[in-house]
Amino acid sequence: MAELRSFIFIDQLQPQTMCYLGTWMRGALPRLNQAAQIIEIAPGLDIEPLTDVALKHAEVKAGILVVERQFGYLEFHGPIGEVRAAAEAVLGELGATAADAVPPRILASEIVSSLDGQHAFLINRNRLGSLALPGESLFVLECQPASYAILAVNEAEKAAEIKVVDYRMMGATGRVYLSGRESDVRQAADAARRALDGAAASSWSRA
Repeated sequence: MAELRSFIFIDQLQPQTMCYLGTWMRGALPRLNQAAQIIEIAPGLDIEPLTDVALKHAEVKAGILVVERQFGYLEFHGPIGEVRAAAEAVLGELGATAADAVPPRILASEIVSSLDGQHAFLINRNRLGSLALPGESLFVLECQPASYAILAVNEAEKAAEIKVVDYRMMGATGRVYLSGRESDVRQAADAARRALDGAAASSWSRA
């Protein structure tokens, strides 16, 4: 039986969160403020029939379909009503509810103040988003399941004027890198943590 590891609804994709996805997704590119649904499942290949259900049930566009070593990932986007309809069809196919998803767990959450130049250089060698600059503050977060990283980033971007340096939402853990002014980074970090804590509390309360 498939394990629903995450079932994440995003009401409005924020500009940097959306553009970062566009740097590596191989499907249809999302548009600003579209709704999106992200699903992570195990075993990975079970994502294929669920993709079929979602795309045949509603007018949504698939941006990500990945089967990696352990888990499968699907992201689709579009008008909010269509996204919700496709998401409900997937739950129906699974015989599950959103509350059955694994609640997110924060493994690490730290702020580095006044980033050193060498540190910024090393971070930028591996990033896909904006440049982290010396003197900026840096927020890093690690979570499980990995796909919750996109929720943390999207909510952080809503809350403060920060730069999305990088986020990884597949694999054993998800990772987030955000930079900017100290006050903005702290505000964004609080929003990211609240989003994950809220998703976890919601999952447990509905279980």
